[in-house]
Amino acid sequence: MSAYRLFGAETSPYSLKVRAFLRYKGVDFEWVTRSRETETDFRALARIATVPLLVSPDRPVSQESTRMLFALEAAHPEPSATPEDPALAALSLILEDYGDEWLNKCMFQQRWSNKADREQAGLRALVQLSGGKRPRAWKKPSLQVADRMADRLPLVGATAENWPVLEASWRRFAERLNAHLKEHLFIFGGRPAFADFSLAAQMQQMLLDPTPAEWLKAHTPFVVSWCEHMEDPKAGGPFAEMSALEPTLAPLFADEIGKTYLRWAKANAAAVRVGAGHFSATLESGAFEQSAQKHAAEAFGAVDRMVSRTLKDSRELEVFLGETHCLQAFRHAERLAEANS
Repeated sequence: MSAYRLFGAETSPYSLKVRAFLRYKGVDFEWVTRSRETETDFRALARIATVPLLVSPDRPVSQESTRMLFALEAAHPEPSATPEDPALAALSLILEDYGDEWLNKCMFQQRWSNKADREQAGLRALVQLSGGKRPRAWKKPSLQVADRMADRLPLVGATAENWPVLEASWRRFAERLNAHLKEHLFIFGGRPAFADFSLAAQMQQMLLDPTPAEWLKAHTPFVVSWCEHMEDPKAGGPFAEMSALEPTLAPLFADEIGKTYLRWAKANAAAVRVGAGHFSATLESGAFEQSAQKHAAEAFGAVDRMVSRTLKDSRELEVFLGETHCLQAFRHAERLAEANS
C-alpha cells in the first residue's frame, strides 16, 4: 500500500495543488478519484464533504491543502519548496493565499457564470462522480449539477455586481505573471514554491473552461506552459535572489495583489472579527461586496502573523511590500504607526 492516499478530483484546484506537491516531493501516493464508487471510503474518513483529503502514514487525516503542504514539506524537505530567503518565503505564502482565497473566486465565476462553461463543467463533474464514464441519461443530471453550483456563486462573492472586478483582476494577474514567467522558470526562480502550486492549480482549472482558456492561450503563453509544467514539476535549479526577481515580481504585487486581494482580505478579516455577516471592500476596480468568510479570515490571519514576524527582521521585505503598496495590509504596519504616533 502507498504511504499516502489522496482523495481528490480533477475538477478541484486544491486537489491538483496537493497532487502536484506530492509528485514534486517524489513520495509514493495513491490518487483516489472521488466518485460514487469511492464515496463510502471517503465519508468514513472525512470531517467535511469536500476534497482533497490526505491520508498520511504518521499524521491525522487532513482536508486543508495549505496544512498538507506544510506537513509534507516538514516530512520530506527535499526538494525544497521554501526559499531560503525569509523575505521570499513570506512573499510565496502571500501569493499562495491569493490563489486559494481570491483567484479561486475568479475561477469559480468563470466556470459557473458563463452558460457554455457551466454546461461543460457540469458534465465533467457528472462524469467524475460516475467513475469516469458518461451515464446514458446525462443531460438532465449534468444541468442539475451546473445549476446547483451556479447557485453557490453569491457565497464566494462571485455575483453579477462583482463580475467586472473579478474579470479585471484575474486578467491583470495573468498578464503580470506571464511577464514574470517569461524571465523565470518558476515564480521564485529555478524551483517551485508554495505559491506555484496554489496559483497553477487555479489556472489549470481555468484552462479546462472554454472562455478563460481561450483568453489565456491568446494572451499568456508562458502561463499556459508553466501550468503544464506544474502538473508534475521538477526543480531546475536553486531559488533566485530578490534582486533578480524584483523587476517582474514587483508589478505582480503593486498592480494586483495590493489592489485586490489584500484589501479584500483585510476587510473580510475585520468583518469576521466583529461578527458582521456582510462587508464591502473598496478595491482598485470598484466596490466588492459579499458575505464574510471565516475560513478566509483564518487563512489570512496565519499569513499576516508569519509576514509580520518576518518583517521584524527583514528590511528587504519591508521595502518590497512598502514600494508595492502592500505593507499597510499587515499588522506590522499598524504597530509601526502606533509606535511613531
